[in-house]
Amino acid sequence: MSVAIPSYYIWMVFVLPFVGAMIAPLLARVPRIRNYMAVLVSFLSAVFALYLLLPFLQGQSAAVYDFIIPASLPWIPELGIRAGVLSDPYTLILSNVVAWVSFLIMVYSLDYMKGERGLTRYWFFMNFFIANMQLIVLSDNFLQLFFGWEGVGLASYALIGFWHTDEKKYWVGTPGQSALGEEQAYPPSHAGMKAFVMTRVGDIAMLAGIMILFIYAGTFSYQQLAKSSDWAINLSQSGLLVPVALLIFGGAVGKSAQFPLHEWLPDAMAGPASVSALIHAATMVKAGVVLVARVGPIFYFALSTNPSLIQPFFTTVAWIGAFTAFLAATQALVGFEIKKIMAYSTISQIGYMIMALGLTGLSTNFSQGLSAGLYQLTSHAIFKAALFMTAGVLIHVTGSKYINEMGGLRDKMKITFVVFLIAAASLSGIPPLSGFWSKDAVLATAWDAGQLGLFIVGAVTAGLTAFYAFRMLGIVFFGKRGENLQNRERERHEIHEPGPLMWVPYVILALGTVVIGVLSPVVSVEGALESASNAYLMSLFPKLTQAGIVVVHFNIVSALLTGVFVIIGLGIATFIYLAGKADPRQLVGQSGYVRSLYTFLENRWYINAVYYKIFVNAPVSFSRWLLVRFEIGGLEKVNIAGASLAWLASAAGNWIDRNVVDGAANGISSVGQYFSRGARRIQSGVLEQYILVFSVGMLVLLIVFVLATGLWRLA
Repeated sequence: MSVAIPSYYIWMVFVLPFVGAMIAPLLARVPRIRNYMAVLVSFLSAVFALYLLLPFLQGQSAAVYDFIIPASLPWIPELGIRAGVLSDPYTLILSNVVAWVSFLIMVYSLDYMKGERGLTRYWFFMNFFIANMQLIVLSDNFLQLFFGWEGVGLASYALIGFWHTDEKKYWVGTPGQSALGEEQAYPPSHAGMKAFVMTRVGDIAMLAGIMILFIYAGTFSYQQLAKSSDWAINLSQSGLLVPVALLIFGGAVGKSAQFPLHEWLPDAMAGPASVSALIHAATMVKAGVVLVARVGPIFYFALSTNPSLIQPFFTTVAWIGAFTAFLAATQALVGFEIKKIMAYSTISQIGYMIMALGLTGLSTNFSQGLSAGLYQLTSHAIFKAALFMTAGVLIHVTGSKYINEMGGLRDKMKITFVVFLIAAASLSGIPPLSGFWSKDAVLATAWDAGQLGLFIVGAVTAGLTAFYAFRMLGIVFFGKRGENLQNRERERHEIHEPGPLMWVPYVILALGTVVIGVLSPVVSVEGALESASNAYLMSLFPKLTQAGIVVVHFNIVSALLTGVFVIIGLGIATFIYLAGKADPRQLVGQSGYVRSLYTFLENRWYINAVYYKIFVNAPVSFSRWLLVRFEIGGLEKVNIAGASLAWLASAAGNWIDRNVVDGAANGISSVGQYFSRGARRIQSGVLEQYILVFSVGMLVLLIVFVLATGLWRLA
C-alpha cells in the first residue's frame, strides 16, 4: 500500500527554519515571543519530517505528488540544472534525526541561553543552521547540497564565535599551556575563524570535484548521474575517476573533522554548550557522512562491471575514518576540559561512520556499510547531544569547564548523573543501549568484509572509548569535590539540577538511546535501516532488486572480540576513577615513558602545534620578513630615493622656471615696456606737433621713394 504525500511537505522541512531565521530580527524587541517562535518553527519542521517518515515506519511506501511546490523546480535552465528534493526512507531518517535532535536542543537553549546578550543573533543562526543542514540532507543534486554546505559553515563560524568579546572565561583550552612553543588556548573569535578556514580547505576541494564531475557528466543530479555510466568511463580513461571522488570526499574530511582536517573541532568548543550539541555532535559534523553516502553509491554502481577501478577511493575513506577514530580517542584519554573530551569523542565516533561508508565498496554487500553508518549516525546524535547538554549544565552549576574541578556530583544532581551514565555507556558500546548495536554494526561490516586491519583498529578504539567515557564519569560524579567546587559551596552557591526546560530534553534523548537499544533485537532496527538503505539504492538504480539483497544478522564473533576491548577499557576506568583504587598521577609519574606518552597525547600528537608552525607562523614570519627586508629595506628605500630625486628635479625645475623662463619673459616684458614708455612720450596731445611730425614723415617717405625709384636722375 502506498501513501500519497504532497511534495511541499518536503520543502517545508527546510523552508520553515529559513523563515524562522528571518523572523528572529523582526521580533528582537519582544524577546519572549522571539525565543518561543524560534523553537516553534523548529518543532513544525520536525513535524513535517516525521509525517514524511510515518509510511515507512508503518511498513508502507510513500508516493510524493506535486502540490503547491513541485518536487523539482527549474533553477538554471541554460545549463539544464534543476532544484529538487529527495523522499526515500534513508534520506527521511537522516532528516528526522536532524529535525528532532535540533528541536530538543532549541528547547534546552530557552533556559541555557537565558540572559545572554545577542540572542537575536543566536536564534537567527540556530534556525539558519537547521535549514541549511536539512538542505544538505534533502537536496537531490550536488550543487544544491553545496549551497547548504556553505550555509552551515557560515552558521558554524558565527555560533562558535558567539561570545566574540573574547573574555578569558569563554576561551577554549588552558591559557599558558603550550606545545612546541605554541599557545594551546584560543578565544572564541579565533576558534570560529579557525573552523571557518580549515573547513574551507575541504570545501574548495569538494567544489573542484563536483565541477570536474559536471564537466564530464553535464549534470549535478544524483538521479541523472546514476542513469548513465559514460561520465564514469570517461573519467576513468582520463585518470580522474579516483581523484575526483577523493576531491569531493575532501569536503567530508573538512566538515566532519577527519584527519588531517580535524584540529578545528576541539577548539570549536569555545561556543555555548547548546551550539556544541547541535552543530558539533548531532548535525553539522554529520554532513560529511551524508556527502559520502551520496557519492559512494553513484561512483560504485556507475562502474558495476568493474568496481575495482573505484576501490582505492573506498579504501582511502575507510582507513581515514579508522585512523581518525583511533587518533581522536587517544587524545580524549588525558583531557580535563569536559567539552573538549567530548569533541575528541565526536571526531572519533564520526570516524566509525566514515569507516562504515568506506567499507561499502570493500564488501560484497554494499548496503551493509550504508546502513551501519546510518545506525551509528543516529545513535551517536542521540547520546552525544545528551552528553553535551549535561556538560553545559555541569559547567553552569560548577562554574568550571574542567572535570577535575568538579567531583562527587551524583548525589546532588541525580537526574543529570543518570543521563550522563546512560549516554556514556551507550558511547562505550555497552549492551543493550543503542551505541552497542550501532558500533557492532560498523565493526561487523569490517569483519564480514574480511578487513581485519580495520576491524582491529575499530575494536581497540572501542576499548579506548570505554576508558575515557567512564574516566570522565568517575571524575565528575564519583571523585572528590574539586577545590573550586568546595569554594563555591562555602560561598553558598547551591549545587542543584537545572530547570525542566534543560533536563527534560536530555532525559528524552537518554530514553531514546535506551529504547532503541532495547528494541533493536526485537524489532530489528538494524534490519529496518538496511531496508531503508536498499530503498535508497534502488531509487538511484532501479535495476537493483530485493532478491539480490543480503540480510545481515547480528555477528556474535565480532561483538565478542570487541567486547573484550570494551571490558578492558571499562575495567581500568572503573578501578582507577570509580572505585578509586589507584592514583592516576602516580601511574603517570613525573618522568619516563608513561609521562612522555601522556604529554604526547595531551599535546594532541603535536599535530595542532605543527599546523600552527607551518600554516600560521611560517606565513606570518614570511610576511614580516617581507615587511622588514623587502618593503622597508627595499621598496621603502626606493620610494624615499624616488621621492628625493623627484624633490631635486622639482627644485631644479623651479630654478629654471624662476631664473630662465621667468627671466626671459620678464626681459621681453621690460623691452616692451621701454619702447612703450618711449612711444608714450610722443603722445603729447598737441595738434600742431602731430601735423609737424606727420609732415616730416611724409617728406621722409617721399625722399625714400625718389631715391628708391631713381626719379632723381630724371630731374
